[in-house]
Amino acid sequence: MQKELKFRHELKYYVNYHQYYLIRQRLRLLMKQDVHANENGEYHIRSVYFDDIENKALQEKQAGIENRHKYRIRMYNKSDAIIHVEKKIKRNTFIAKEKTPISRDTLDRLLVNDYTVLAHEVSPLLQEVYYEMKNRMLRPKVIVDYVREAYVARTGNVRITFDKELRTGLNKIDPFDPDLYPVKVLDEFVYILEVKYDEYIPNYIRDALQLNGLQRQAASKYTICRKFIKANSWEDQ
Repeated sequence: MQKELKFRHELKYYVNYHQYYLIRQRLRLLMKQDVHANENGEYHIRSVYFDDIENKALQEKQAGIENRHKYRIRMYNKSDAIIHVEKKIKRNTFIAKEKTPISRDTLDRLLVNDYTVLAHEVSPLLQEVYYEMKNRMLRPKVIVDYVREAYVARTGNVRITFDKELRTGLNKIDPFDPDLYPVKVLDEFVYILEVKYDEYIPNYIRDALQLNGLQRQAASKYTICRKFIKANSWEDQ
């Protein structure tokens, strides 16, 4: 039986280094760092995003469609120990995520569009990806690569992240390609602040963030990387 989706609020902002530094200093006094982070409070994320023959995920995002979804394969700290297929779902201002683990071999086969590897999977999400790859030509499109610094609080189930060093793989879509050298797509002093929560943000956290003075972010990391590749390629994406 498929688990019921849990939708949460998600807010995104651009912050510069000065804003990042001040907010981080406040959060460190109020919230705990993610248990998966290293001694610097960070971990590395690399994702391969998929889209169909019509680039539906990209087009719907750019058109501001409020109810949409996209598929990706995600791994952490440049390791193949944990690899997940994920579906991120947006409903107005709420987001939810489905995910299921896959093997490195399954990843490798999906990257060369061998979706038959999913033909007999029991996972509803993998069955869905199989259908999309077979019938809508869902294909790997772009690598999205960044470093994340995360803070969590039980009250309100709040999770605050700073995403830094956003990069993409240009013409590479294999996240473990030894010749992959991701290139920066944002200024190194531009950070993406994401705030996720269930029902509310506690006042002490809201005061630390001072969200009213920040610039809301419209584009997703996926969109930013796709647009960067299009601007730096001789071919249409």
